[in-house]
Amino acid sequence: MGASHGHHLHFHGHSPVHHLPAHTKIVALVTFVLVVVATPREHAWAFAVYAALLLGVVGLARVPFGHLARRMVVEVPFVVFAVLLPFVASGPRTQVGPFSVSEPGLLASWGLLAKGTLGVLASLTLAATTEPRDVLAGLERLRLPQQLVQIFGFMMRYLEVVTGELKRMRIARESRGFRARSLGSWPALASTVGALFIRSYERGERIHLAMLSRGYTGRLPVTRTLTATPAQWRLAAALPAAALVTLAVAVSL
Repeated sequence: MGASHGHHLHFHGHSPVHHLPAHTKIVALVTFVLVVVATPREHAWAFAVYAALLLGVVGLARVPFGHLARRMVVEVPFVVFAVLLPFVASGPRTQVGPFSVSEPGLLASWGLLAKGTLGVLASLTLAATTEPRDVLAGLERLRLPQQLVQIFGFMMRYLEVVTGELKRMRIARESRGFRARSLGSWPALASTVGALFIRSYERGERIHLAMLSRGYTGRLPVTRTLTATPAQWRLAAALPAAALVTLAVAVSL
């Protein structure tokens, strides 16, 4: 899988969170996200508690918040959708400053932002404290279908390769005076995408043939088996357990 420490999502460290086996963190992440999604959006205080708990995990992992904040730009499309939702949704209207917005849309926007942000931050925390090869080993330990694990593995390994290929193609275009400034440049951009697809497909064929020549039979070799002690499971369960207690209190109110 290459040099895991070099992956742009991972932050090398030696905190207790880094040392937890990957499969315990994956179970904790999925459980935490399910609890967050199940929380009624009317209980704003519960989401504040979730955020505090998650920030506590980030602090325990000693991952700089700037490292996570820069990578949270992946959430921008959802933020844009959430901002527009109160203006396009139907239902009773209310005034927010100079704007008339939909009350159901405003509530839905808040829920989308709160749950989406917590989910993205939790996922980035897992990625920052777990090397890619350990994530794959954790998914195998949790009995995820082998084909899916292999797809994830190749995606993580070759996404940067394809991105680098696209960057070289962009530099080649610009060195010949091309600038994407109008709709007339779309055919050239479409040709670039088509060429990138063909190159990626051909590269995949060569990689597959190389694997077959080295004895690949449809299953990657298992290099190690992950194990976790009861203490490690308890530490990993602390976050989802606290979140579950918060949900129980919110529902009972």
